[in-house]
Amino acid sequence: MPRTRPLDFFEIRVLGALLEKEQTTPDQYPMTIKTTISACNQKTNREPVTALTETQVVEALDRLRLDVLTWRSEGARAERWEQRLDRRWSLTPDRKAVMTLLMLRGPQTPGELKSRSERMFHFDSVQDVERTLQDLASGDEDALVCELPRRPGQRECRWAHLCGEDDPQETEAQAAANAATAPAASAAPSAPRGPSSMQRLEDLEGEVAELKDEVSSLRDELKALRIRLGDLTED
Repeated sequence: MPRTRPLDFFEIRVLGALLEKEQTTPDQYPMTIKTTISACNQKTNREPVTALTETQVVEALDRLRLDVLTWRSEGARAERWEQRLDRRWSLTPDRKAVMTLLMLRGPQTPGELKSRSERMFHFDSVQDVERTLQDLASGDEDALVCELPRRPGQRECRWAHLCGEDDPQETEAQAAANAATAPAASAAPSAPRGPSSMQRLEDLEGEVAELKDEVSSLRDELKALRIRLGDLTED
């Protein structure tokens, strides 16, 4: 799914929580770290129910920020976070509601999605949900969801998202494997996770270069406008 890199379970849960609260409690959005943790570990409308730590949530937010999938802003009392998936995934209100539910509760039938989406988006019928799912599933390379094979005794097929890892245990196992294969740490305390100083410097240099290009372009446009208005003569 090239719209984003494959996401791990923690990242999916964090994004799902941000998406949900944006739609259901917009007065509390963007969200603080504390409210984001609470939303991730909510005991209702979550499958599976989790007990993510502050470290797990903060690290997931930071990784997502590097891919511009989340955005951090400084509030009056605490930093706040918001999701940036709408443009990347072309999320209309109906698509956003469906993706939110699939990311927070795993595979579901169109009927379940209809009954559970009411606070976020009203579908008139199950057929409307199915049309939205078909839209999200369109395109071999851009599909965000897929239809799962029908299980014995099931009347409806279930649908699942294609965002990435849907099992918290596998995400934790992969993190442990990465730690086990990493080079041995020196006696000095390890630096906090996040972009390196060199990476931050390169990012700043790139932003400065872009700003210089914009300023140069604006100067050219201003000069051309003044020439048209007769304030300047061409060289």
